[in-house]
Amino acid sequence: MDLNAELTTLAASGATQVVSAIATDTWPAVKAGVLALWRRAHPERVEADLERDREDLLAAQESGRPEELQVLLLNEWQARLTRLLATYPELADELRSLVASLVANRGPDGTQPAGPLTITAHVTGGGDAYQAGRDLTVHRPTAG
Repeated sequence: MDLNAELTTLAASGATQVVSAIATDTWPAVKAGVLALWRRAHPERVEADLERDREDLLAAQESGRPEELQVLLLNEWQARLTRLLATYPELADELRSLVASLVANRGPDGTQPAGPLTITAHVTGGGDAYQAGRDLTVHRPTAG
C-alpha cells in the first residue's frame, strides 16, 4: 500500500470513529483528541465545527432521521482528515493512536460505547429475572 492510500485509509478510519462518537457520552474525550490533531492548523475553527456537527446530529437523532447526516459528516471529516494528513503527514501516528483508543472504547459489537451499565428489573408474582451486561448462562436444576 502506498503512503497516500495508507493516509486515506487512516483518514477514513478516523472519520468513522469521530462521527460514531459525536452523539455519545464519550464525546468530550473524542473532541479533545480531535482538537489535539489540529493544534497546528486552526483548532478554534475545528472546535466550532465539531460543536455544530454534534448539535446537528443530536437534532437529527431526535427527529428519527440521523442516517443521511451521518453519511455527510463522515465524508466531510474524511476529507478534513485527509487534508490534515497531506499537510502534516507527521500527525499520522497521532491519528492512529486516537483511532486505536476510540476502537478500544467500543463495546464488543463495535457500535456501542463501553462504559458503566445500570440494569434494573422488577419482578412480581414469584418470577425470576436474569440480567447481564454481556454473556449470561443460567443453569437451573430440573425437577426430577
